Amino acid sequence: MNPEEPSVLDYLKAKLFPWKKSERERIEATFQEAALAAKTEPVEQVNQPVQAGSITTLPSQPAAPAETAPAVTTTPRLDLKRLPWRSLTAIFLALAAQFLLEPKAERPVLVSLFLYGLSAGWLFWAFRQGEWRLADPNPTEFKSETYAVRRNSLLASLVLIPLAFLAFGNNRFTSLNVLLWVAALAASLHAFWQGPSPISTLTSQVRTFLQAPELKIRLSRQVAIAAAVIAVILFFRLYQLNQVPQEMTSDHAEKLLDVWDVLNGTTPIFFVRNTGREPLQFYLTALVAQLFGTGISFLSLKIGTTLAGLVTIFYVYRLGKEWGNREVGTLAALMAGMAYWLNLTTRIALRFTFYPMATAMSLYYLLRGLQRANRNDLILAGIALGIGLHTYSPTRALVLVLPAALLLFSLHQKDQERRKQAVFGLGIIAYMAFVVFLPLVRFAMQFPDLFFYRMLTRVGTIEQPFPGPVWQVFLSNLWRASTMFFWDNGEIWTISLPHRPALDVISAGLFFIGLLLLVIRYLRQRNWMDLFLLISIPLLMLSSTLALAFPAENPALNRTSGAAVPVFLIIGLALQSLLRSIREQLGNRSGQRAAWGIGLALLLAAGLQNYRLVFDQYRQLYDNSSWNSSEVGKVIRGFADSIGSLDSAWVIPYPYWMDTRLVGMNAGNPTRDYALFPDQIESTLNDPRAKLFIFKLEDQQTFERLSSLYPEGRMRLYLSRVPTKEFWIFAVLPQQNPGYNPTP
Repeated sequence: MNPEEPSVLDYLKAKLFPWKKSERERIEATFQEAALAAKTEPVEQVNQPVQAGSITTLPSQPAAPAETAPAVTTTPRLDLKRLPWRSLTAIFLALAAQFLLEPKAERPVLVSLFLYGLSAGWLFWAFRQGEWRLADPNPTEFKSETYAVRRNSLLASLVLIPLAFLAFGNNRFTSLNVLLWVAALAASLHAFWQGPSPISTLTSQVRTFLQAPELKIRLSRQVAIAAAVIAVILFFRLYQLNQVPQEMTSDHAEKLLDVWDVLNGTTPIFFVRNTGREPLQFYLTALVAQLFGTGISFLSLKIGTTLAGLVTIFYVYRLGKEWGNREVGTLAALMAGMAYWLNLTTRIALRFTFYPMATAMSLYYLLRGLQRANRNDLILAGIALGIGLHTYSPTRALVLVLPAALLLFSLHQKDQERRKQAVFGLGIIAYMAFVVFLPLVRFAMQFPDLFFYRMLTRVGTIEQPFPGPVWQVFLSNLWRASTMFFWDNGEIWTISLPHRPALDVISAGLFFIGLLLLVIRYLRQRNWMDLFLLISIPLLMLSSTLALAFPAENPALNRTSGAAVPVFLIIGLALQSLLRSIREQLGNRSGQRAAWGIGLALLLAAGLQNYRLVFDQYRQLYDNSSWNSSEVGKVIRGFADSIGSLDSAWVIPYPYWMDTRLVGMNAGNPTRDYALFPDQIESTLNDPRAKLFIFKLEDQQTFERLSSLYPEGRMRLYLSRVPTKEFWIFAVLPQQNPGYNPTP
């Protein structure tokens, strides 16, 4: 007998001890294969000698063919005894606890904490029983590092970098300094890159495709699932993009004025308007305005940030796949794509969405480079970090996050060579990030007060003193930011629903479960990635927790948005591990069906709540909180297209009313501020053209002044799409100008 084949005793053990699942399945599968082979394999020689140690029964004559009975297919039944009831109880208790924390008149915090405690107990029990565990992290590969660089390219970069640095003076991109910068980046990339360059590889692939164009599309269940996930993400990110949100704020006016400057030949490195801003969004929006013909508009800003948001989701998927497997990546991307948190930071069309984009890109290439000992990925991590530093000031937290990852990786390595490689990798990341960041390095050294002003107003006392002892303020900020996922995401109405949790009920419950599982697994396996995933969250929220002078601004979903990347990775890990537990416990078709049913139910519940949060509650809040400058702009545009002109219309300012610069942008005249103060109305009497005055409903003083100056003017009430946002329209025809004198 083959020593690898199980004996009858092994088979009986497998039946008597069913909890030894893997061994049982191997034994039963072996017996089934042996039985099948005995039925199907033809007997070539009947009279064969009996081998020692075996018992062989030889038929005296060939057996007559037996009548084959029709095959009876049985549907496997759901074995309730094998149901992962510990895991299901844990997730049910976590969801119930989070449901109680949804905004309402009274939130039973103690009851919720009690349920969360019970959930943790059941989860620990399920983990101890092997019923619920996270997807195993990918093993760390080891390759010997030669530390070789191309000396000529490195020397070229060391010459080009200072030349580009000097050329970046006066806060302007020019043809010369951009050429030197690109050359320095190319030389640096070539100096460290191993193997053929990515550009040559891409060129070769394109050339091969063009020589024999062939497109293979394979339809499978995996492709269908991917297509469905992409469709859901695109729906949440593109649905009613032009309407949610509808109106711009003063921040948008500042951004669009900068975009106008770019389109008209001004090329700053750092945009000093409105306390200073990094440049990438303005150049991206200018490109979008040209490519899509959307001009200086809210939509141009939205298209750019939406593209950045989709890049974020793509890298969340790749991170999940690298950290766990394809299913983890898919679920993490889907939950992040539907999430109201990231959806709002993208739709508001400011620079906020570039923070999670830079985080996802940098972490992906960093972790891939460390896990696979791939220097090229570390180079890309440095480039991604440098790009991120050109987007939004909170991305500066990545300067701490990436070294923290390398430090944890080194501390968890027993091999001295791997630690040496990590230090070398950190040097490569820093070098490449520095080269990409070079224009802003020059500006920061030349104008440090402008570059660091916004950050110092929050961390320091430039604008106002600290409201209390610094350490107390910081600890309070840290606690509020750490609990925002379950309790309160702040009070900024433009990017959140004030004082509700940052996550929906399903995501928050899964996040709680995932945090506990990561802690338990780290304590047992000491995997550096688990610890880094946990530590990265507070590090990525530092821009919010360090608002020491303005603690009311903490937490803020924009300044903490980089933390959304590890948060949704943890959510994806938790959901995938739950579905995996169900499949493994129930087995075969029953487990697949149960996992699909429970998974779809959770995803549907999360999707429905996030839909209501964005397209119902947030839309209503934003409409009621913002001013309808788009409707005023539409009225002026209609007036100019009929009897008047864009230059003969005005908006009379009123305290705490709309930004009159936005009126011009909505009317198609982006550089004009339509404000005309009440004491300036009389200056319009000498204008012979048709005139249009728009003023607030409560502005009785302007009504009386216009009525006295233009007694024949026509006034009507404009009914806004949002109640309480009505305004007065006062029109004056050319022949109704009593003060007009045709002779100079």
